[in-house]
Amino acid sequence: MKQNKQITISEIAEKCGVSVSTVSRVLNNSPSVSPKKRERIQRIIDEYQYTPSVYARGMINHTSKNIGIMLPDITNPYFASLFTEIQRFALKSNYATLLFNTMSVQKKAQDNASLAEESYLRMILEKQVDGVLILGGVIDREDIPDSYIQALNQLHSRIPVIIVGSAIEGCACLFIERNLKQGVASIVHHLIALGHDRIGFIGGEPGIRITSARIESFMQVMNTLEKPIVQEHIITSDYYAPDGYEAMKQLLQMERSQLPTALIAMNDMVAIGAIRAMEDLGLHCPDDIAIVSCDQFEQGEYSVPRLTSLDQHNEYLGRVAVMQLISAMNGSAEKISIQHTPKLIIRESCGARD
Repeated sequence: MKQNKQITISEIAEKCGVSVSTVSRVLNNSPSVSPKKRERIQRIIDEYQYTPSVYARGMINHTSKNIGIMLPDITNPYFASLFTEIQRFALKSNYATLLFNTMSVQKKAQDNASLAEESYLRMILEKQVDGVLILGGVIDREDIPDSYIQALNQLHSRIPVIIVGSAIEGCACLFIERNLKQGVASIVHHLIALGHDRIGFIGGEPGIRITSARIESFMQVMNTLEKPIVQEHIITSDYYAPDGYEAMKQLLQMERSQLPTALIAMNDMVAIGAIRAMEDLGLHCPDDIAIVSCDQFEQGEYSVPRLTSLDQHNEYLGRVAVMQLISAMNGSAEKISIQHTPKLIIRESCGARD
């Protein structure tokens, strides 16, 4: 065997007296090659132990077998978990993923986030990906600059762009929409069933669609059930543990009799920060204030106390996102709406007893 010699697909074609496309069909197990010709080509492939590269196949098929994933913060467990699921399903379909972590949610970068993401959109084209998935960032804002929408449309005119988020007027990209309110009602009903009347809401950045949707759902259910809503019990800030910590510190400046008996946190990180603040100030969850999270992350089951939280089924969202992008790269432009039902995972932080 000639193991040490590198051979190209063109050289295989020349040795076999066939075209490069015929060799490619053999490599891809296409049935449109005669058995005699296939045997001759396969013999040369085996002799030189030729392994086709993704790049070489892309030159033939005019594809790179790469997809781009743009997100605002890979350190956020929501995006980390969603990216992992997308990467896993992409690999099953023989696509590699290129991560573009814009870091646009960092405090110093927020004022220029749209400009930063626009530069990433231009960079993505240079990487010759076959399609792009956009997860959060500027697209999640309630007020999106026209220049950012134009940049998205320009990119979409060259390659398919799928956005996991709510559809935006004037944006030609394809959207995978979720019901952002779903699941909040089940948390409110669960807390009320446990005897709580004074319920608050903490976390989430103001001006972001998911924050507004979840707080709106919370208030709608409370009003429907004729439960009091105290505006001072609703504190927005951001999506991280320090934000939950500061929100709880702010709440605990109130008179003890005026405190909420239960809180809904935007996600597990906010909940963990809030619980830490309670412990630092001599209170305990759930004995003094019960806490339930709207978005379950992996570490929630190992916090003290274990977090009651909503499982938003990121594995399902990741699978649908990849399937939709591959369909778009194959010429389909069908809109998809995700109608999954989040599952409330009851653990210790809500105060429920077995």
